[in-house]
Amino acid sequence: MIKDIVVNLSGGHSQDFAVDYAISVARAFDAQITGIAFVFDAVIPDGVMGSVPIEMIEMQREENSKAAKTATERFAASAKAAGIPAQTRVIDANLGGAATIFGAIARRFDLAVAGQARREGGASEQLMIEAALFESGRPVIMVPYIQKEGLKLDRVLACWDGSRTAARAIADAMPFLERAKAVELLMVGEDRKQDEIAGVDMIAHLARHGISARAERTTRGDIGIENVILSYAADSGADFMVMGGYGHSRLREFVLGGVTRGILGSMTLPVLMSH
Repeated sequence: MIKDIVVNLSGGHSQDFAVDYAISVARAFDAQITGIAFVFDAVIPDGVMGSVPIEMIEMQREENSKAAKTATERFAASAKAAGIPAQTRVIDANLGGAATIFGAIARRFDLAVAGQARREGGASEQLMIEAALFESGRPVIMVPYIQKEGLKLDRVLACWDGSRTAARAIADAMPFLERAKAVELLMVGEDRKQDEIAGVDMIAHLARHGISARAERTTRGDIGIENVILSYAADSGADFMVMGGYGHSRLREFVLGGVTRGILGSMTLPVLMSH
């Protein structure tokens, strides 16, 4: 059951595509939503600290504060217009610390929503996604920056490879799968026989939850799995996708796995990920 949603508010943009989508999810589930805006510390290049005028540092921080204020006001107005109970929080943080804080905050919610990282967003948006996915212990919906519509569940694509993260994602996505008009279980691999067995088991599991799903199997050929998945999603007309988020642990920091990174970089539909 989804009753408490948190979304990262992006300042400095005329429209926040992640906020619009998050509000549509909250409306569909009659949930409360909380928007988190960060006032980032001034960014000062290494080696020039002493040569940067205090006025310039204060000006940059003032601009960041204004952007956060604008983001929260826009979010509050959108939630009010949708009739959704909402709260806002403004937090001071540096670029790296903001991601860790957001990941920790998301642990106290049923679902987190974040926008796809844009090129002009630098590393901060990518760090926010990784923290939400790997540090929250909660499912995260990643919203592509081209997203125009709100939550739509006419055709849901669930990626299944028998892994722990895929199982976790499908379990976390049950509230969405139960509302979907059609669910497809997509398996991409080399061994069709093994995929068929795993697919049959998961189809039966979903059926026990009242979810009628259809198994679809394909092989990757000479292209990356992420490209196979995104191509199938486009061809099938899927409007929502579910998959496990995979990462490599290195020096206590998670680094996105190749498939996860590829999906997040080229996604064209909202994706619910769990780790």
